Amino acid sequence: MDIAGSAALVTGAASGLGAATAAALAARGATVYGLDLDKAVAGAEAPADGVTLLAADVTDEEQVRAALARIEEDGAELRLAVNCAGIAPSARILGRKGPHDLELFRTVLEVNLLGTFNVMRLAAEAIAKREADEHGQRGLVVNTASIAAFEGQVGQIAYAASKAGVAGMTVTAARDLAQYGIRVVTVAPGIVDTPMMAGFSEDVRAGLAASVTFPQRLARPEEYARLVTMIAEHDYLNGETIRMDGALRMAAR
Repeated sequence: MDIAGSAALVTGAASGLGAATAAALAARGATVYGLDLDKAVAGAEAPADGVTLLAADVTDEEQVRAALARIEEDGAELRLAVNCAGIAPSARILGRKGPHDLELFRTVLEVNLLGTFNVMRLAAEAIAKREADEHGQRGLVVNTASIAAFEGQVGQIAYAASKAGVAGMTVTAARDLAQYGIRVVTVAPGIVDTPMMAGFSEDVRAGLAASVTFPQRLARPEEYARLVTMIAEHDYLNGETIRMDGALRMAAR
């Protein structure tokens, strides 16, 4: 697909993977609408040129529909949706204070899995209205899983379950949306140097980097964004989950 001249919706766009992806797509000529929570949008740095930040909760149907309506009102043609919004609290199934909090597990699944599905289904409805190109293509949805979907560590039960669900939707979503000319691809990043990592000490960060096979460093949000642009421009990538992890296979802890 041609990124230039298209509209793109990016969730979690106030920081980290979402902000880097929004900036990269805008640099390629897309009109980008970034979604994030109210407080995240209020506290975000000024977005890159070509990026408009909108406050919306990905788990809320009406808020996502309102964001999509804004794109339509602006006369932009949505052809790309990228789901980066997510949370990653840590808790064991059974810890010193008792069993895993059920509401915490539910919240992680709601944000990471239900939120991804909600945006995917509503964005697909909007993309399906676009005129197809000469090959029958209308657009693309990129979802974000994690290598925790395959090798979740101690304390990652909710996060691993939610991201395994995202990876598990990929082929079925690609098959469901094929008749509309919409591709679906999932990226499963390893350890990325996002604001979520900012609270770790340099020693901890160095230890995490050393666990990566090669290159022995944390991934950069810009590398995730570059992969998204590559997926968009590579029309034969569909129904696939791509690991971006430096060949890292997570240990138990």
